[in-house]
Amino acid sequence: MGSATSTSPINMPPHSFTQSVSVSLLLAVFLWLQGCQAEDSHLLGSVPINITEESDMASTKGVPRMGKMLIELMTLLGAVGLSNSAIQRPDYDDTAAPEFLNPSWMADLPDSRPLSEVTMPGTHNTMAIYGGALAECQSWSLASQLRAGVRFLDVRVRHVRGNLTIHHGVSYQRAHFGDVLEGVADFLREYPSEMVLMRLKEEFSETFDIYGAVVSYIHLYADWDLLWHSRLMPTVGQARGKLIVLQDFGGPDLGMRYSSLDIADDWKVPTLLHVAEKWQSVHEHLETAHVGNKAYIFLTYGSGAGIFAYPNAIAQRINARLYDYLMALMGQNRRFGIITMDFPASPLLQMIINFN
Repeated sequence: MGSATSTSPINMPPHSFTQSVSVSLLLAVFLWLQGCQAEDSHLLGSVPINITEESDMASTKGVPRMGKMLIELMTLLGAVGLSNSAIQRPDYDDTAAPEFLNPSWMADLPDSRPLSEVTMPGTHNTMAIYGGALAECQSWSLASQLRAGVRFLDVRVRHVRGNLTIHHGVSYQRAHFGDVLEGVADFLREYPSEMVLMRLKEEFSETFDIYGAVVSYIHLYADWDLLWHSRLMPTVGQARGKLIVLQDFGGPDLGMRYSSLDIADDWKVPTLLHVAEKWQSVHEHLETAHVGNKAYIFLTYGSGAGIFAYPNAIAQRINARLYDYLMALMGQNRRFGIITMDFPASPLLQMIINFN
């Protein structure tokens, strides 16, 4: 069990496969558009095209069908992410290590505060650092994420004959669930003032029966007493040093049920033309979290993806909006719950933490 492996891991150099597929897809789309050109050729060249960077939306009023398709193709090209150069901004970071760390920020929280009233940063598809641009959602290791201040983990496991390997869709992440448990246990032993929330679900398999394997892994790689064993909302003091499993699968209780949270996860973002819609969903849920029922944990996903809008392209735009939104509210007494992101930067994590 300790050497659990995927039966068919897919190992490929990051970016290379998805980039080549993207280029092929875009070439196919372009050739298709050329086939439509005869129909619209008499209209092209006479109508002005206005693209506004501010909204990530193309203003195509009055533009013929061919012109609109060309605008969308140019927008799609911006989502391919062919460049391998790393970026480190205050809101977005796809470098290998955080700009700075904040491993024990929960030590300053009062023991009496209910967990539902804590604002904390999280990562979507926490372990997804391999598989190319379409699969990769993070660039920091689990240990680096925890030490940077992340306290919500989104973990996906493939179940094959009792083995639980980490996947993002088809992409094997060169790790198994035991690696995650050991990483969390080591962190909490070093920083007992902290707690970690972990959404756990099955992915790239459909056994709908991972409970027994999860329990076996906990006994092998962690400690049963490491977990918070209740559906009830703990206080910060009760949760210190604990892993709180947000159980997104069937079976007896291991912790709290993921479905008990108030969740906004509108992850489907087909192209960069749809970023504004994604941000609207994020913004509305953050505003609701501030005034919502404090007995519930609010969970807002800033992440998104589509076949022509990779996670990094969405994150660069949504994270920037999130940073500006939070900056404008600094100093106010606000409860946001969990804000989950792809490729967050240390300054953005710290900004979220500061609302406590």
